[in-house]
This record gives sequence, structure tokens and C-alpha cells, in this order.
Amino acid sequence: MSTRSNIKVRLFVEHPIGQGQTVPLSRDQAHYLFGVMRLSEGADILVFDGDNGEWRATVTDAGKRGGTLTCQEQTRPLRLPPDLWLMFAPIKKARTDFIVEKAAEMGAARICPVQTDFTNSERIRRDRLQAHAVEAAEQCGGTYVPEVADLQKLNDVLSAWPEDRQLLFCDETLSDAQTVLGAHERGGKWAILIGPEGGFSEAERARITAMPNATAISLGPRILRADTAAVAAMTLWQDRLGDWG
Repeated sequence: MSTRSNIKVRLFVEHPIGQGQTVPLSRDQAHYLFGVMRLSEGADILVFDGDNGEWRATVTDAGKRGGTLTCQEQTRPLRLPPDLWLMFAPIKKARTDFIVEKAAEMGAARICPVQTDFTNSERIRRDRLQAHAVEAAEQCGGTYVPEVADLQKLNDVLSAWPEDRQLLFCDETLSDAQTVLGAHERGGKWAILIGPEGGFSEAERARITAMPNATAISLGPRILRADTAAVAAMTLWQDRLGDWG
């Protein structure tokens, strides 16, 4: 019997998993397992569905257009990320993909593209970005896949902002991130907002800073690209308030 440490293939499945549960494979999944990875009946892989942890599953049917897995034993329990949203203005395609991938790897619970006054991209492919989040979770060993929300206007998001969620507003300010985050206890509901390449408009900045549960932080003395800022802000938050400590 294979042990978790020597199983190299990990797959997210949109089907409930559990002891003895059979899991049908889509055509794309079958192609990946049997055409690309050259697996056959009897091979073990790791599967997770975002709700029931990670399981060792055996290939019980391998076909060109489909197949079946059978769950054998749980290898990891479900581990939910902190209740953290990452909100960002979409930028160039490859860099937007990078933000989504790193957000999934670093433990965001929800990824929210927002359209700001200076957003360069007015459209996204949500299904493609969600696929990137799935791939990142498969690669990093996570048992949860964050939802990638539809693109929304920032003003609409702020108008419906929940009173119990803190907002970290990353902009050029005098507020030191370590000092701000150190004043809070771990846990709670948070969101990080990363601006577009052109920065926030004065109207947006005034509206956000006027929110009672919003805090502006600095990410250092240099101006960071949006994708770099997203990683930097999540790193600071996870270290001080998330599940890294």
C-alpha cells in the first residue's frame, strides 16, 4: 500500500469524498492522470474536495475519456484558512494569475477582484482564475480552495461592507504595518485591499479612510507592483494575525 509521502499526484475533485466513496473523473482529469502522468488501475493518488480533508484514493477504472477513483483512507483532516479576503484590482493577465495563485497558496479564504477608478482591466475570466486557485491548492498541499468572486466595482463592495470585518488598505501612508497589526489579536474577519497600478483615486482614498473599520498601512519605503504588494501584505498579515504563528 502506498503511503502519503510517496504519492506524487494530488487532485481536487468536485465530488464528495469519504471512506469507500467512488469518485468519477472528468475527461480532463482522466487525460491528466492516464495520459500525462501515465497512471493505471491500482495506482494511488491524493484527492481533496474542499470539505472533507484529503484522502488516499485508488484508480479503479482508467479510460481515455473518464475513470473512477475509490477513496481508501483519510490522510489529512480539513484545515480551513483564516477568514481573510484578498481584494485587488486586476492587472495584466500573467500578473493577475500570479496574485490568485499566491493568494491560494498563502491562505486566503476568498479572492475578490475589484474595479477601481484606475483599474486597467475591466474584464476577467472568473472560471480561469478559479482554475488557477485549484491548481495552487493542489500544488501547495492545501485541503481548501478559496472562491474567486466575480469582478465587482469597489464602490459597490464598500457600500455593502460588513460591520464585523476589518479592512487593511494598502497605500502610501505613515502607518507602519507591524505596529498596526500588532495592536490586534489573532482571528477575526479581515480583508486586504490592494490598489491598481495607478493607485487609488482621491475619492476612493477618502471613502476608504473614512470607514470606521478600515486601516491604512505602509508596505515599506519603496513603491511595490500590485502583485508584489499582495504577497507582502498577506505575509505581514499571516505572520501577525493569521495561522503562521
